[in-house]
Amino acid sequence: MGGNKLQILTAMIIYMAVVVGIGLYYAKRASASSDNFLIGGRGLGPWVTAMAAEASDMSGWLLMGLPGVAYFYGLSDAIWTAIGLLVGTYLNWLFVAKRLRGYSYIAGDAITIPDFFSNRFKEEKKVLLTISSLFILVFFTVYASSCFVTVGKLFATLFGANYHLMMVLGALFVISYTFVGGFLAESASDFMQGIVMFIALVVVLGAGTAAAGGLATVIANARQIPGFLEFFGIAQPIMEGGVQQLGESSQPLFGPAGHYGLLTVISTLSWGLGYFGMPQVLLKFMAIKKTQELTLSRRIATVWCAISLTAAVGIGIIGRVVYPTAFLTQSGAESIFILLSTNLFIPLMAGFVMAGILAATISSSDSYLLIAASAVSKNLYQGIMKKDASDRTVLKVTRIMLLVIAAFAMVIALDENSVIFTIVSFAWAGFGATFGPIMLFSLFWKRVTRAGAIAGMVTGGSMVFIWKLVIKPFGGVFGIYELLPAFLLSCLAIVLVSLFTEKPGPEIIAEFEQARAMNHKR
Repeated sequence: MGGNKLQILTAMIIYMAVVVGIGLYYAKRASASSDNFLIGGRGLGPWVTAMAAEASDMSGWLLMGLPGVAYFYGLSDAIWTAIGLLVGTYLNWLFVAKRLRGYSYIAGDAITIPDFFSNRFKEEKKVLLTISSLFILVFFTVYASSCFVTVGKLFATLFGANYHLMMVLGALFVISYTFVGGFLAESASDFMQGIVMFIALVVVLGAGTAAAGGLATVIANARQIPGFLEFFGIAQPIMEGGVQQLGESSQPLFGPAGHYGLLTVISTLSWGLGYFGMPQVLLKFMAIKKTQELTLSRRIATVWCAISLTAAVGIGIIGRVVYPTAFLTQSGAESIFILLSTNLFIPLMAGFVMAGILAATISSSDSYLLIAASAVSKNLYQGIMKKDASDRTVLKVTRIMLLVIAAFAMVIALDENSVIFTIVSFAWAGFGATFGPIMLFSLFWKRVTRAGAIAGMVTGGSMVFIWKLVIKPFGGVFGIYELLPAFLLSCLAIVLVSLFTEKPGPEIIAEFEQARAMNHKR
């Protein structure tokens, strides 16, 4: 290994050592109870809540997936996705956070999302608990695999190492400290990682702009590519065998600009709907110490999100201007952040910037693994199979499931040609359509029934698969992002089934009114 790569590796090792230290610091408190391990005893402060929510939400796709889309197809697809996510972030913090924090405590002191739904509807037969736990297990396994792909690509690109070996080593690192430190370690490290991600994005954006000759030069060069810098057009790389072709002057070839119509814009904006169903974000709302501190958290999260998303899109566009032929496949384009960092900074600095990708990946994968494991241990094992299981046993099962779920995620991540953005978009749609509608109706409509909740959850989750695999290939109007139709059909199923089934009982109504009154007071 050369001196430059050794310096990069040294900086990243220092960063990882800090993360491990955080896990060890919280190990004793995490092992005190399953409540501490899974939700931190509802003791998070506003800054940690905000930064941990956004860091665990954005994952490695923010530094690799989103810049990769901008690099390959230009502004429109990336920027409309970013706008949708920013609006969704703000509305989720504004409407859902406070109500969920209070309601989850009132509804049996729920510490997981399946717990909340089950307690909210006072179900004796744990159907909602089972369905929601299984969907969490499936989609978070897919989500975790996208993080492992990110780690594999990062180290394979940096050091020319074997992708599969790097992917497995990265996964083992994430598993090790999540296994020890639980939710507290995850949240505390996510706070630090949110800061690292933010700094990395801003620094690379600034350095890239300077290397390209300034903002005016970037805009002028990007506009030479048909559709590349348009809000309602999209660049069309000329492809052959999945590889963009080069012209006689060794420049990448593009066809005429594609049309990016209103339906496509709405479809892309619908990414924002996913926030209402993201367990890793919703859980942070439930874990804050004081409900009134959520206002400050909302402001922090929104500003962080706005700047980070803008920087990520800008990095992809600048990367195409500075290194137009560096990546000729969509999968390869997701390494543009790495290329800019290693070429524009001294090795030691590049290593710390690369830690931003590690930060994004770790902060997400630990959340995904922990929530998926808790869905099995707390909800399925203790909630259904062995209700008298001790707290110590639940902790043990949680840690076992961490290993099992991670193993399945690693199997999915074995394909080194996976496109991170594509994997994330599917899992995002799954959570958004499965949990988003019923979360909103549960918090804001007292007439919703348990049958309506089940119908909405099953409709939303299953329709993501049906639309993606069966309907979307027809193209045209059916080519929209699967989250939008699945979300709308889930809402429809909730309303219709609730109206045609018996009204909720007085105990459920009383809790709903109590939660509403608590929200108004604060």
